[in-house]
Amino acid sequence: MTATSNVLPATAATSRLSPELTRLAVLLALSIFINYIDRGNLALAAPLIKDELGLSFYQIGLLLSSFFWTYAIFQIVSGWLVDRFPVNWVLALGILLWSAATFGTGLVHSFTTLLAMRLILGIGESVAYPSYSKIISRHFSEFQRGRANSLISAGQASGPAFGTLLGGMLITRVGWRLFFIIFGIASSLWLLPWLRFLRRPAQSSEAILTAALDNADPPASSEPVASATILQILRQRSAWGTFAGLFAYNYLWYFFITWLPFYLVRERHFSVQRMSIITGMAFLTLATSALLSGWLSDKWIAAGGTPTRVRKTFTGAGPLIASSIMPVVIVANHGIAVALLLVSCVGLGMCTSNLWSVTQTLAGPATSGKWTGLQNFTGNLAGWITPALIGLIVQRTGNFFWVFVITSIVTVLGAAAWIFVVGPIKPVAWSQGPT
Repeated sequence: MTATSNVLPATAATSRLSPELTRLAVLLALSIFINYIDRGNLALAAPLIKDELGLSFYQIGLLLSSFFWTYAIFQIVSGWLVDRFPVNWVLALGILLWSAATFGTGLVHSFTTLLAMRLILGIGESVAYPSYSKIISRHFSEFQRGRANSLISAGQASGPAFGTLLGGMLITRVGWRLFFIIFGIASSLWLLPWLRFLRRPAQSSEAILTAALDNADPPASSEPVASATILQILRQRSAWGTFAGLFAYNYLWYFFITWLPFYLVRERHFSVQRMSIITGMAFLTLATSALLSGWLSDKWIAAGGTPTRVRKTFTGAGPLIASSIMPVVIVANHGIAVALLLVSCVGLGMCTSNLWSVTQTLAGPATSGKWTGLQNFTGNLAGWITPALIGLIVQRTGNFFWVFVITSIVTVLGAAAWIFVVGPIKPVAWSQGPT
């Protein structure tokens, strides 16, 4: 009997996360919550910074996009780092770096130094997702990864909503400089519980999984221990499927966090207050969908569903549902338009809670960092393309019709990538070689 078959009888009864794994997942979710607050706070303060530093609209645009320059490029570097060095410390150093960049933004007095802070912020935040994949693939079994990733997805969705509400109030009270200083210090406080976690006696992944499974044979033991090179990853058809799937996911996600507020105010003629409420509802819906989908996917696998069927159901059906955003632009009734927007967020949440589980299973613990780095690099090219392309389309056409059409088409193509390009969701048997 194989190791996998030994585990299956125990999964249905022991799929619940242990207290230790729950604390770990919550810490990771909290870090991405902070991550998305810090990367989005410049947009809130941009009008005040522009006036005080005498910046042009072009310079503001460069500052808003510059984060993605280093964030995308350093995904590959960060993926290599977390596979080569202790991932817990790599994540801690990354958060220390991005907290320092947020703090330093409150001290700048020129465009050049502000640009440098944004570039450093991108470098620091680039460690996040490669680290998460490494940690989850090492410490969480197949039927626990949906929930672990869904908590991270919920943190990702909640960060912009919380940052917008709290940040707006804070800037009006203390000014933009102290706003960045406060958030920089607050971000670094995450390191206190994390360093406490690091001081505990180190446990192997099998030991943690064994505790979580009440002494059942750990599923991770069936995964190959060999680490793959970047070239080996690029030779995998499934890798390119995950790259395309994440790009399509991010295309819609970056539309939400960059241009959706503008559309609601200028095209739908909503007040700023109403726009904030609707945007917050959208992010909350996405977060709720992610949490529920992660729980359901794990339960399905624990009940005997194959990872291929379960993960592809959520990553495939989710984008198809999210493509319902297209009619929003042609529906005159505001209530129906908002309802369609929320349905789209439900679909996006279904996908986000499972897409990283696919990568973590395919790559295995020894290679998940590099695979995630490559995937997040290609996926975040959408951060370079989406805001600029949408701005160009609106400038040329004077409306958002083709913005919604193109976004919907890209989302459908993302569903096709998850369903047809990604192969069976099982660990790749890497050949042993240098990393």
